[in-house]
Amino acid sequence: MVKVGIIGVGTVGTSVAEILRDNADVISARAGVDISVKCGVVKNLNRDRGLDIVLTDNVEDVLNDSEIDIVIELMGGVEEAFEVVKRALKSGKAVVTANKALLAYHRYELQDIAQDIAFEYEAAVAGGIPIINALRDGLSANHIESIMGIMNGTCNYMMTKMTNEGGAYDAILKEAQELGYAEADPVFDVGGFDTAHKLLILASIAYGIDAKPEDILIEGIEKITQEDIAFAKEFGYAIKLLGIAKKDANEVELRVHACLISKDEMIAKIDGVMNGVSVVGDKVGETLYYGPGAGGEIL
Repeated sequence: MVKVGIIGVGTVGTSVAEILRDNADVISARAGVDISVKCGVVKNLNRDRGLDIVLTDNVEDVLNDSEIDIVIELMGGVEEAFEVVKRALKSGKAVVTANKALLAYHRYELQDIAQDIAFEYEAAVAGGIPIINALRDGLSANHIESIMGIMNGTCNYMMTKMTNEGGAYDAILKEAQELGYAEADPVFDVGGFDTAHKLLILASIAYGIDAKPEDILIEGIEKITQEDIAFAKEFGYAIKLLGIAKKDANEVELRVHACLISKDEMIAKIDGVMNGVSVVGDKVGETLYYGPGAGGEIL
């Protein structure tokens, strides 16, 4: 029996616990071992999460429990999460995280600490799309020439609504917030920073580089207007917020910004909250990965 501790039992953490419970039979068959959640860490013990697991508000109850084999970090943030994951790895516990900001700043440090201890982060980029394993394993025989992706569902939802139904940016943003696609403070998403963190993770795998968000161009969709969309439509283009990595000789170009994409391109047809990532390898050519990019049930 492998026992798991979840640090951060919010929307995603609750879904992880439910998946481990509801799909225990298939997970056990594929993993070759039974996996169960022993403990979860929350900020508010008074909130009912509908889970039959032990909850605590003290992270030490997970980090110091010798019976817990795997720590799932879903607390968010950067530096506090870094200390938690670092301690978990140093104590010999395997770690799974979906924290893209943490990985954008500290992946290499944590990988060095982990050594032979499992340190996994597939859900950190494009949630339900196995893009990290595709780069790390499936395309391992290829030199990666480029990565181009829609990696933020909030921005893609907003651009889709603005394109298909009209309406001003502010009105669509308010609707996205009401639907739960955008946070009360949406800057992290609409400003391009979430996409940048994900792009840096993919670039670190594809090219072995350790760039930080401060090192690259990051622009969001805040200034996109209906006039821009009308202009794009007139010439057969769609506007999408993309994270782009391109190899040029011994250099790698990294940038995040809104782009004009021909409507004939497959990635231009990815609408709503869905994500899509195009990867071009020198041997395989272009491969396209499509699926849901956020939410608890897609992990």
